[in-house]
Amino acid sequence: MKLELRGITKRFGALVANDHIDLTVAPGEIHCLLGENGAGKSTLMNVLYGLYTADEGEVLLDDQPVSFAGPGDAMAAGIGMVHQHFMLVPVFTVAENVMLGHEPTKSGGRLDLDQARAKVREIADRFGFHVDPDALVEDLPVGVQQRVEIIKALSRDAKVLVFDEPTAVLTPQETDELMAIMRQLKDEGAAIVFITHKLREVREVADRITVMRRGAVVGEAKPGSSDAELASLMVGRAVELTVHKDAPKYSDALLNVENLEIRDQSGLVLVDDVSFQVRGGEVLVVAGVQGNGQTELADALLGLVTPAAGRIELNGTDLVGRSVRQFLDAGIGFVPEDRGHDGLVGSFSVAENLILNRTDGAPFVRGGSLQLKERDDFARERVEEFDIRTQSIETKAGRLSGGNQQKVVLARELSRDLNLFVACQPTRGVDVGSIEFIHKRIVATRDAGIPVIVVATELDEALALGDRILVMYRGRIVGIVPSTTPRDVLGLMMAGISVEGHEAA
Repeated sequence: MKLELRGITKRFGALVANDHIDLTVAPGEIHCLLGENGAGKSTLMNVLYGLYTADEGEVLLDDQPVSFAGPGDAMAAGIGMVHQHFMLVPVFTVAENVMLGHEPTKSGGRLDLDQARAKVREIADRFGFHVDPDALVEDLPVGVQQRVEIIKALSRDAKVLVFDEPTAVLTPQETDELMAIMRQLKDEGAAIVFITHKLREVREVADRITVMRRGAVVGEAKPGSSDAELASLMVGRAVELTVHKDAPKYSDALLNVENLEIRDQSGLVLVDDVSFQVRGGEVLVVAGVQGNGQTELADALLGLVTPAAGRIELNGTDLVGRSVRQFLDAGIGFVPEDRGHDGLVGSFSVAENLILNRTDGAPFVRGGSLQLKERDDFARERVEEFDIRTQSIETKAGRLSGGNQQKVVLARELSRDLNLFVACQPTRGVDVGSIEFIHKRIVATRDAGIPVIVVATELDEALALGDRILVMYRGRIVGIVPSTTPRDVLGLMMAGISVEGHEAA
């Protein structure tokens, strides 16, 4: 099925999110859509999927104009979407998830689960997915869950498939498998729209590349284009894609984590006997597929969770059992993995967000009163220093792009006197221009003699930033290795396989 978007325009008040967008995807083609945060990619796909109605323009399938009142209409017309964040019900089986929303029934109106199971097996066999229709989704690895999402779309006879940042939670091996699946779908005649910010993936599978910037199409690129050429087209300027850092120069600062154990409320062990050290002047990257204990480990380093056992010593002082305020006062800067939920208050201004953890005294509070001049002067300085793109320091943080929201969090945390800096997924959902800036600030923090921990699921980022890489799987350390470790070895370690000769650094 051929997909064509003609002159799609979508406005939100004075903001033009999509400005007369033309896009054509032929059957048997993988068409990659590239662009910075706020470029309009998601808005365009939401128009295609029936979530938004375009102010101008039209959608055509096989040269016939169509209009959708919602996703159900889009799916019925043969459009499927594989979302970055899986749209699955964890406590349902694979078959139940696949049938959800268009449930087959037997006589008397009873659900026909056998038909749903047969559909799952048919599609799984076709693509070699090895998915059990009766498995609970919550028990499946994330790579298999993504295959369930693909089965869902194909079970409704999707001829046009949209993959929206599909590799965010996958290991390198799972990413390679997904690329192979996309090629197989292409060979079967599907028209595929692939949205990603990972330039290596674009060049690997794209037949055509369309680049968007500020709501408009700014050009097409060839799959043979270099990363630098693609990044420049996306951002509108030359972008430095290589992280430049000198060999580490260690200081006396030290984080020492010993035999750390963290359990959830039911007693399940999430972090299992984890021990490591980080010296001042080095970056330790904690790598692994999301959901293997990295989040809980990072939360413990700010006192957000209390370990069941173990020690967290910063410069000789054990912090376990202390309050979050005491962790902050010990000089710990923290960038959470979910900036919107844990890093910012979207309804607060940029200026207010920049002092969120500094309202307990001077210079911003005196005699119980907020010192507005000091706050605003500080905010203007940070906006300039961190290149935060905002109309005003009074702009609500929730209105900024993802990259600029992340810069607000970084500016707040790096503007304090630090003894440890922890950054979780610091460039998730961030465009290449902001990634360049964030990486430079992390390296500068390391070069100032501060211990730095970066929690990363992206191998490219782990290899670029890390002096050493700690790999976690199911709450345990698989190994701590140098950043010169090959990608394929790290990928195996992220899948829980300890590789001989790569266990320690």
